Amino acid sequence: MEIRDFDVVVVGGGLVGCSFACALAPLGLAVGLVDAGTGSTPLAADPRKLALAAASLNALGRLGVLARLATPPTPIERLHVSREGDFGVLSVAARDVGREAFGGVVLAGDLGSALQQAVAALPGLVSVRGTATAAGVADDGYRALDVHVSPGDPGTAASVQRWRARLVVAADGTHSPLRASAGIGVETHDYGQTLIVTSVRMGAATPGTAYERLTATGPCALLPMAGGRHGALMGVATDEADAVMALDDRAFAEAFQRRAGWRAGAVREVGARSAWPLRRLVATSLVAERLVLVGNAAQTIHPIGAQGFNLGLRDALSLVDVLAETRTSGASDPGAAPVLAAYEDRRGIDRAETLAFSDGLARVTASESPWHRLGRSLGFAAMNLDAGLRAGFVAGAMGFRGRVPTLARDAA
Repeated sequence: MEIRDFDVVVVGGGLVGCSFACALAPLGLAVGLVDAGTGSTPLAADPRKLALAAASLNALGRLGVLARLATPPTPIERLHVSREGDFGVLSVAARDVGREAFGGVVLAGDLGSALQQAVAALPGLVSVRGTATAAGVADDGYRALDVHVSPGDPGTAASVQRWRARLVVAADGTHSPLRASAGIGVETHDYGQTLIVTSVRMGAATPGTAYERLTATGPCALLPMAGGRHGALMGVATDEADAVMALDDRAFAEAFQRRAGWRAGAVREVGARSAWPLRRLVATSLVAERLVLVGNAAQTIHPIGAQGFNLGLRDALSLVDVLAETRTSGASDPGAAPVLAAYEDRRGIDRAETLAFSDGLARVTASESPWHRLGRSLGFAAMNLDAGLRAGFVAGAMGFRGRVPTLARDAA
């Protein structure tokens, strides 16, 4: 069996794993990437619409990824949030807080393609298509993986290789095999909701406005996109999801209209639809011996408030900061226990606050309790009246919580 040694091995070639590989490149480490995707462009078919926070746009811009997008991000210049059946609306413009935009909207598939291009251009990166299984931690300070290289990977025959790394970064998704093999537990919750994702054309939407209407079965959102279309997200009860997916375009448009209301006008067109069950999964630890978790392997959260990918990207960027500081200090072992402890500490505030925001908002806004209705309505009124409350909400939405990673910060 061929044996290869690395400083860092990234397992998972999704959005977060590829972003991490790009951000890590300037450190000059020996890096390997195992991509479990199938097909020639596994990320390009992702139909989701992603609201990238301002912090994420900062980072992806500095990494040269945004310049590779087929269509630039559509700016989110105003947020309009309401709750079905409640009084009050939160409407805040970016210009009112001294910004051009809160973030931007991209197709996940377009972002995936841009990241794949960026990864392919990285000098020195060893990347294979395949899967990795844990093979233990050696006494000489390496975590070992058996990498099963897929047949048909360009220039590579099907084989099994032993990869050893000072640090393994698990970016292998919600059901992370590496997390399980390391004995890291998880806390889970099924919201009983399924998110229907599509695109629509609206009759009277304000350009640059992101609409989110909260309901008992999840968010109903409109995200501005290029060409006058909107990314459309609608949460439904899981036991009703198959029936909603089976509706023809006209019937679905009517159902979406009832949920979204008329603030953006009438639904004119509906695109292809996909369904995503909404379940929360949070790892009880972010680290094990010579292993760290990032992205969905660390936490998979409710999409309310569009925090999922943005939080995972900040995981990756924070780890890069810790590794850069380690090298600057003269230390040479990226998987040493102090490095892992520093990463877990670095993610503490941002991760805890984002998890609490996402889960709390999902549960409270789903409640039909009269007390929750009153509380939500008063909350909207308070944020409209109090600039400080609005500022805190906006900062969180833009990804500026806790210690912001270097690449994600605003320009000085």
